Amino acid sequence: MDKQSNVMSDLERATQARVEQCVRPEIRALSAYHVPPSSGMVKLDAMENPYRWPGSMVDQWLEVLRDVQVNRYPDPACAELKEDLKLLMGVDPRHQVVLGNGSDELIQIIAMCLAQPGRTILAPEPSFVMYRMIATFCGMAYRGVPLAEDFALDLPATLQAIEETQAALVFLAQPNNPTGNLFDLDAVKQICAATPGLVVIDEAYMAFTDRHHLSLMDEFDNVVVMRTLSKMGLAGLRLGMLFGPPQWLSEFEKVRLPYNISVLTEASARFALNHFDVMKAQTSELRQNRSELMAALQKLSFDKVWPSEANFILVRTGSGQARKVFERLKDAGVLIKCLDGAHPQLQDCLRLTVGTADENRLLLQALHGAMND
Repeated sequence: MDKQSNVMSDLERATQARVEQCVRPEIRALSAYHVPPSSGMVKLDAMENPYRWPGSMVDQWLEVLRDVQVNRYPDPACAELKEDLKLLMGVDPRHQVVLGNGSDELIQIIAMCLAQPGRTILAPEPSFVMYRMIATFCGMAYRGVPLAEDFALDLPATLQAIEETQAALVFLAQPNNPTGNLFDLDAVKQICAATPGLVVIDEAYMAFTDRHHLSLMDEFDNVVVMRTLSKMGLAGLRLGMLFGPPQWLSEFEKVRLPYNISVLTEASARFALNHFDVMKAQTSELRQNRSELMAALQKLSFDKVWPSEANFILVRTGSGQARKVFERLKDAGVLIKCLDGAHPQLQDCLRLTVGTADENRLLLQALHGAMND
């Protein structure tokens, strides 16, 4: 037995040595994206729509899925789904659509197309962590430009960074995650004008704000707009979409893996778009819930509660209290996102997804207990 253990130990050491020899050091230095277990919890950590479809709608959906031929490969073009999306979202017919397995895949596709030695991805920070991670995946440099006070764009610093790096790719999340705010539109336009490469406007939370950016594609030759149905209630389907001029999107299509959208996702998404009024009603209710939750949070002893144009709210606790509050909420069965330590400007910060009225009530009860303990 001891001899066998030693043999296995030698094999493990040899495997580790081989991995260190073969895997890029910057990949080995990364930590995998962590998704905490949430079974049995009030789940307010991932910006999901908490509402399910009505039972009658679920029955209709299951009837649609009954006819899906899972023994066949998907339609690689998803042409009808693309046209449905363009029509529903008011996209100019001259623009094209690339579909991804969530926005993450689209970010990776774009980066792969633009990656060359010495090229840089640039984004304001704090923002969506996948911009930085995918830059590393694709072997590109990454430049994060700190946001100004209250998370506004630091326009002079951003323009200087664009000039210094000659940025090949700029990501602007609107509204921004995890801060929830919209950037000044004139500043956004100045960034588009100054960028020598491509600007991606990431509208993942477009359902929760009245300002959208499709019109920027008519003003600039280097702007595309990315959206997703995840925050509207289809997070489990993983469907992201990229709108833009055919000159850009035809290049991205070359990198997209064939059959990246499953037959179940395509059929389910087309069904959902035919019932878009249900998702719109749910997001409208979440916007009302956000207003009520914001008002209640402002009565608690947070150091700061930031306004939000998304389906989450960022708050700052007293010094050194964020992790304690996070753990107390978890003990009470409420899961939120602790951002303390994720970025210097997020010290003592927590991100709270807007839930149903009942979920928000449970959140507030748990917060009262955690902050008054």
